[in-house]
Amino acid sequence: MTGTRVETGVPRADEVLMGGLLPESATLVRGAPGAGKTIFGLHFLTETDDPDARNLYINLGEPKAYLEATAEGFGLNTDVIEFLDRSPAGEAFQGDTTYTLFASGEVEQPSLVDSIRETVETVEPERVVIDPITVLRHLAPDTRQFRTQVLSLLDFLKSMGATVLLTSQAAASLPDDDLQFLADAVVTLDNDAGHRTLSVSKFRGSSSRTGPHAVTIDGDGMQVWPRLDPIRHRRERPASVLPSGVPELDRILDGGITAGTLTFLSGPTGVGKTTTGLQFLSQAARDGERSVVYSFEEGRRTMLARADAVGIPLREAIDDGTLSIVEIGPDELSLDEFTHRLRSEVEDRGTEAVMLDGVGGYERAFRDRESDTTRQLIKIGRYLRNMNVTGLVTNEVHQITGAFRATEQQVSHLADGIIILRHIEYKGQLQKCIGVLKMRSSRFETGLRTLDITADGLRIGEELSGLRGVLTGTPDWHEDDP
Repeated sequence: MTGTRVETGVPRADEVLMGGLLPESATLVRGAPGAGKTIFGLHFLTETDDPDARNLYINLGEPKAYLEATAEGFGLNTDVIEFLDRSPAGEAFQGDTTYTLFASGEVEQPSLVDSIRETVETVEPERVVIDPITVLRHLAPDTRQFRTQVLSLLDFLKSMGATVLLTSQAAASLPDDDLQFLADAVVTLDNDAGHRTLSVSKFRGSSSRTGPHAVTIDGDGMQVWPRLDPIRHRRERPASVLPSGVPELDRILDGGITAGTLTFLSGPTGVGKTTTGLQFLSQAARDGERSVVYSFEEGRRTMLARADAVGIPLREAIDDGTLSIVEIGPDELSLDEFTHRLRSEVEDRGTEAVMLDGVGGYERAFRDRESDTTRQLIKIGRYLRNMNVTGLVTNEVHQITGAFRATEQQVSHLADGIIILRHIEYKGQLQKCIGVLKMRSSRFETGLRTLDITADGLRIGEELSGLRGVLTGTPDWHEDDP
């Protein structure tokens, strides 16, 4: 119990529910077979610090032995659960005994409602799970009487001080609209080709976070990963800049990148986008600021070797705890899991600079699980701005030379700043150049300069004032130049 809320026991589900369920309410957890409804119920009943607590599991589907084995597999303690086993394999269905839903005074058969009432009065549970409530449809002669008896049962359980969780096998052939109407809250669990989600469509007496939110089930049970909502997050920091530590580059940027902005490093493969970004983070480490690199396209070992080759001291920063490099491959995480990790870095570890390397790999990592990765990238950018975290994003354009494009994925509108890096060809030689296309929050030099990546680090050369058509990749000398 947290204040006036009842915790679900499912990690971070209460964040979606604004603190948990309301006391003495009825929540319908619905979903197809295998969506995780039973696991949700087991988490709910075992969420207690009181070893003497007694909660009630009315199992109408799976037998008690199966439920106990499932809970044990997830490390959940069933000692606090009293089982009323009314499953087909349970004691209630052994022999010739037949149950109806209704009170025994109305019919000749024993009443399941009476059995539940007797158990509740004996156990006095604070939490009750009925799994699945839809089985009771088969014990009622018609839909109207089913609704009447379910409503009566819920009123009784609430009057006894219990918070109730019902599960429903949601299916097109057997709609549960009536149960959704009777419940105070409705939680839907989906499992679409292995992509699990949770959403709250109804929460009487409370607001909730809009979804769907990613769900995972592993050896620790069920976990919910709330979708990032940038509006809910804000952190104030004194105005500052993130310098690169390369004097000529910082001169171009009027001192560096303004803190709390999102800057894209855009250019073709091999031009130095990642190296330039690492230069900024290395300088942040020297200044005692923590940063993190999320690498979607190359391994940590490769990145460290690259930094070693150009004299960027990443290993020292990692050893000092001022820098982390995190590899994320395709299908490794859901996007909601990733944004949760990002939030933990910023909010729990005080990270002040974040680099996403690069946009193409980000798209590939989450494409199969997220229909609109660009929209979520917008939210990530807004979150970083709201938290006053400096964001760097490397973005690859596929043309090595030729007509200029700021970004391949047409995401330039997300950026507060765009630093462009290009290959140019002059007299049969390839040359790198660097310039600033946009910086919303500060002044910057508009000229293009040569860029060399050497064993001693980045070297920024003179402005390419004697050339025209540099962004086409095939520049010419001005006619009036010697």
